[in-house]
Amino acid sequence: MRVRVLVFGMLKELAGRDHWDCDLPEGSQARDLLREVSAGNARLAGMLAACALAVNQEYAGPAAVLKDGDEVAIMPPVSGGAGPLQLDHCAIVRERIDPVALLDRIKRGEDGAAVVFDGVVRNNTRGRKTLYLEYQAYEEMALKQMEELAGTALGQFPIRDVAIVHRLGRLEIGETSVLIVVASAHRAAAFEACRWLIDTLKRTVPIWKKEYFEDGAVWADGEPFPPEIARLK
Repeated sequence: MRVRVLVFGMLKELAGRDHWDCDLPEGSQARDLLREVSAGNARLAGMLAACALAVNQEYAGPAAVLKDGDEVAIMPPVSGGAGPLQLDHCAIVRERIDPVALLDRIKRGEDGAAVVFDGVVRNNTRGRKTLYLEYQAYEEMALKQMEELAGTALGQFPIRDVAIVHRLGRLEIGETSVLIVVASAHRAAAFEACRWLIDTLKRTVPIWKKEYFEDGAVWADGEPFPPEIARLK
């Protein structure tokens, strides 16, 4: 059988490509694919313990049984021409994000509060001058995960509406990378939901950041995947 392999962030650089097809015996598990992918590449193999895996855009563990035609994504811990990808509450874009326009669109007369998280590209990281950032994503899965977070927030907190927009590609200093707006009748719920959304997004949604400095570039260290997402070790 043949499966499609996708890799992201630093894994893409170590593999020298971002996708390829891999032939495996029928009934193979994800761990068999990982052995095939990392064979002869010690640095790539060494990173897998901190990575997560998705089969057909759903998180899965190394024991997952693969089928012909599956799409398997191997993802490091998370931190991006075509038009934007968009669902009911969320969007992934490549153009500048306008916080005021999104806030005006989501507010209604019954809201007593609208809390905004505006993630901004800063000009330094740990004492190094930052020139610009580059974001990439497993776009279809990232959008799906963002929409699921929005739905969970709407069910978990007494809020009326939520919007999440993440930008991909090159971002300059001062530009918005991610914008979250939460509207509710009362401020406490909006604050709590907004904090939960950005914290969970940064840990679970497959989006990666590369930082460009005066003396080089590095992929930003991501936060460890939460326990409910099976890692590859």
